[in-house]
Amino acid sequence: MEADQFDWRLNRDSAVALFEQLRLRIIEAADNGELPVGTKLPPVRKLAEHLGVVPNTVARAYRELETAGRVDTQGRAGTVISAGAARSEQLLAAAAEEFARVVHAQGIDTAVAVAAVKAAVDRLAAQ
Repeated sequence: MEADQFDWRLNRDSAVALFEQLRLRIIEAADNGELPVGTKLPPVRKLAEHLGVVPNTVARAYRELETAGRVDTQGRAGTVISAGAARSEQLLAAAAEEFARVVHAQGIDTAVAVAAVKAAVDRLAAQ
């Protein structure tokens, strides 16, 4: 699939910031194969115009995806989907293992631990 024909699905009525919606949408599409590894994403200005948002919205989503290893930005050659999904799964597994060790060592109830993780994720999503 060409990224130009991709359904970006941003929801202006959502409480989730547009850059975050875009970031999550690209991750979802990369993980499910809609945007396979190597797919070139539209340039920032072109996608911003297509979505009706300021370029900084797209630039921030791309920066955060690059920091997470989900895309590679190659200057004028553009931004492409990277093989970061496997890396993300490894990071998640390692973080979960460490968290589980702390929960176990402190004798924290599983439900309380899961609630703490959910609250932390919700706080980050609201930023």
